[in-house]
Amino acid sequence: MAMAGLYRRVLPSPPAIDFASPEGKQLFIEAIQGGTMEGFFKLISYFQTQSEPAYCGLATLAMVLNALSIDPGRKWKGPWRWFDESMLDCCEPLEKVKAEGISFGKVVCLAHCSGAKVEAFRTNQSNIDDFRRHVIACSTSDDCHLISSYNRGTFKQTGSGHFSPIGGYHAGRDMVLVLDVARFKYPPHWVPLTLLWEAMDTIDDSSGFRRGFMLISRLHRSPALLYTLSCKHESWIKIAEYLVEDVPKLLSCKDVKDVKDVVAIVFNSLPSNFLEFIKWVAEVRRREDAGQTLSPEEKERLDVKEEILKQVQEIRLHKHVTDFLFTGKSREKESPCLCKESCLTDIADSLCCQGAVFLEGNSNGYCCQKTCVKTKSNGDVAVTVVSGTVTNGIEVQQVEVLVPSSLEMHPATNDVLTVLLLALPPQTWFGIKDEKLLKDISSLVSIDSLPTLLQEEIMHLRGQLYILKRCKDEETEEDFGAPLV
Repeated sequence: MAMAGLYRRVLPSPPAIDFASPEGKQLFIEAIQGGTMEGFFKLISYFQTQSEPAYCGLATLAMVLNALSIDPGRKWKGPWRWFDESMLDCCEPLEKVKAEGISFGKVVCLAHCSGAKVEAFRTNQSNIDDFRRHVIACSTSDDCHLISSYNRGTFKQTGSGHFSPIGGYHAGRDMVLVLDVARFKYPPHWVPLTLLWEAMDTIDDSSGFRRGFMLISRLHRSPALLYTLSCKHESWIKIAEYLVEDVPKLLSCKDVKDVKDVVAIVFNSLPSNFLEFIKWVAEVRRREDAGQTLSPEEKERLDVKEEILKQVQEIRLHKHVTDFLFTGKSREKESPCLCKESCLTDIADSLCCQGAVFLEGNSNGYCCQKTCVKTKSNGDVAVTVVSGTVTNGIEVQQVEVLVPSSLEMHPATNDVLTVLLLALPPQTWFGIKDEKLLKDISSLVSIDSLPTLLQEEIMHLRGQLYILKRCKDEETEEDFGAPLV
């Protein structure tokens, strides 16, 4: 019996020009000579075919993130950390994407959550001259890539909405190279920039908004140095909703008389699994020999972590949080919600087991056979080293977790909660009726006078919380940027 199916499509030309055709090759050579193919080489090194007919947005984003060498911070397969379509699931369930595709706003959300810097524009928020300028900027550099969301019909191609990265620009012919991730259907091809703009300047029926383009680049620093929010934990929607919606309502409807009251209201009702939502960014490595010293990169990262933590502990807000947690209780006489510290041995065991999973990419659980906690001096930096021997019943791993000595083996509750209060949106406190108290709280949580390192850490967490809340409320189509203040 004959098997029904399609083997590729004939690329409609014109308007497109096949990249591998003689004319396409000539355009490529001329564009290289003109200096507008610099971004192409990184992209082509990580070019991939979408694994599902509706995965064009996921494949395009994964390709760009890998081309920018952004570390996903979690494993793909084996020990390897690598962006794959299957890992881009925090803003939209993969099954929904598989069935319906993904919107422009959700791709922007995914890029933010993956640790990239994103600038996004619908066509009604930009113009063709600005678009050309952005195309040229990305084509003459390899540290920024442009993703286009367009309607295939404009190119006389089958299908409708599609995502692909732009691989280069030919100035003389004003043409762009579309690296089509649906390689089972059409090859990479050149199209006139004006026609691509026309294809983007169309309505996406699923969202009701115009299509557009986004610029993806690396952040100037690691997205998270000491703490980060996790949208992978199953309770993140509930926690994000509590922090952004419930806390302001509680503050506006309750009679709060002092700072201690405010802190109590925020913390006494936090979901019990909150510590799964805000993560401590640890440094993990294999233990190679007893005399192993810190590399310059490890030392630099630990120096920064140490400095940020010191800055957190020196601000006035930290004292208020510490007093609440460890010297008193709220007026409702409830115990502080997170004041439960584990013993040093348990923390060391847990860190080493997590480190082994992180390094090996093995989903099998590890249990500790032996741990050792010691402090070593590395130049002017005192470092706590947790050394562990762990096994999953099949193999044995030797791992080390490097901890700035001031962390005392654990991201203390008062440190975490101080950072959380700083990361809440400024409007959180506006419902406080007592004007003097509102002024006091605003002064305590203001980040304007904080050191630059701590400001950047707080801004990252605030941006994460904002993105997570928007994803929860299905608001990603209306506003693209993470907040700067």
